[in-house]
Amino acid sequence: MRPLAVIGNVNVDLILGPAEPWPKAGTEIIVDHDELRVGGAAGNSALAWRALGIDFDIAANTGTDEFGRWLRESFGERAEKWPIRPEGTTLSVGITHPDGERTFFTTRGHLPRFSLADVFAALDGCRLSGGYALLCGSFLTDDLTGDYPALFDWADSHGITLALDTGWPLDGWTEANRQATRNWLSRCGCALLNEVESTALSGRSDPIEAAREIKRHMPEGAIVVVKRGPDGAIAVDADGAFVSAAAPSVQVVDTIGAGDVFNAAFLAALADDLPLSDCLATGTCVASRAISTLPRSYVGSLSAATGGAVS
Repeated sequence: MRPLAVIGNVNVDLILGPAEPWPKAGTEIIVDHDELRVGGAAGNSALAWRALGIDFDIAANTGTDEFGRWLRESFGERAEKWPIRPEGTTLSVGITHPDGERTFFTTRGHLPRFSLADVFAALDGCRLSGGYALLCGSFLTDDLTGDYPALFDWADSHGITLALDTGWPLDGWTEANRQATRNWLSRCGCALLNEVESTALSGRSDPIEAAREIKRHMPEGAIVVVKRGPDGAIAVDADGAFVSAAAPSVQVVDTIGAGDVFNAAFLAALADDLPLSDCLATGTCVASRAISTLPRSYVGSLSAATGGAVS
């Protein structure tokens, strides 16, 4: 298997719910479930890789408080080189709803100060040569995002293919955010977006056409993946062909981080040089398992997730 790494936002998630109806100001409601867990797009993907028995590296940072210490302890040796910022650690409170959707309240915290120097402190480019690096949380990691051109140069110099999942812009898909994302994608070998992100970015209402429009801004041979939740996932491959995978029918418990889990499983299959259709199937299968289990389960291995498709 090719080397794997993730670069981006790791923070603390406090999940509460389900909440229905939304409470009025000044009132209190009781919910059935609470969970304090590692969160952020990079954190969610890393947890999935670890649960699936996949070797990986991770570049992140934390704040200087107890939450930061807890995050570093959660990743053990992989977090030994993470810088510690003087800010408080970013905290997201996720309120779940009976339909499995969620509402987030997030502090800025340490994430804006995640930098290119932090990435270089945590990752060995030679070790990752020929592999894939998942780049996520673009609209949260201000310092690093400002240095993306240098990060892209570093990846190119080591033969590392970047897979980009920007997340949702805090101020929406303004023209400035769309242009910035197109510029980033022009240096990436894989785009991993959900359906709403892809249609908003491309200006195309059809997800297939959205994927084709996004690919138009990427290097030759790039892959565009559109995650469609219960409708599975679609992709436009390196040659421009359309590929799809259906999602298994499951009883949804918690959709938080579903796309991040998909990213992890998809890239693990891609790093194992599987056909793109199998990579999509792996991503949808593992993500579906994750959102339908409490405590969350990712199945024991990629092989189990896909009926032996992945070695």
